Amino acid sequence: MKYVGYYRVSTKKQARSGLGLEAQQQMVRQFAGAHGELVGEFVEVESGRNDRRIELAKAINAAKTAGASLLIARLDRFSRRVSFISAMMEKGVRLVIVEMPNATDFQLHIFAALAQEERRLISERTKAALAQAKRRGVVLGKNGRVLAMVNRARAANFASQMRGLLPESWASMSYSELARHLNEAGIVTPGGNRYFPQSVKNLVTALSSSPNDLT
Repeated sequence: MKYVGYYRVSTKKQARSGLGLEAQQQMVRQFAGAHGELVGEFVEVESGRNDRRIELAKAINAAKTAGASLLIARLDRFSRRVSFISAMMEKGVRLVIVEMPNATDFQLHIFAALAQEERRLISERTKAALAQAKRRGVVLGKNGRVLAMVNRARAANFASQMRGLLPESWASMSYSELARHLNEAGIVTPGGNRYFPQSVKNLVTALSSSPNDLT
């Protein structure tokens, strides 16, 4: 199997420092080395909100020419927008995500839809939390309590979406068992990473503190 690696970082500073880029390259190169051959690599310095991807266009052309699949470390490095992912798939290039290599096109659409909705709800809850803090006279940007409110809103939102994706016995499973289940199902953290016992513990804590807890 041939692969063309595609990496995206949001800023030129990240590209120069390797922040995020090196991790993506390591994931892609290891996967390609174990499953085939990496025939090209392209680095995009662009916000995920911008659909104008010059390097992505080059990567797609290279993949078509070589008869290769487009290989990406994590779905969020590609896009969290369903419309963008659908448009790319229609170009006829197979998309492979290292963290979920067996995901079908349908599953990728589902994960993207969840990420897109999560981003929208996080934005709404963040604005509400900041507005509430402002009404209380808190100086925004200078108070740790505001950041704590935002983080709690994000955790609560993500936990509410995750609840329906967990097995019925999740409350009795160990953190390691639950992490293995989530990883095998191709479910990733809000940052697009694999689950580990500590990240599962954080998720369980958020679920347990929710007023809608099912246990």
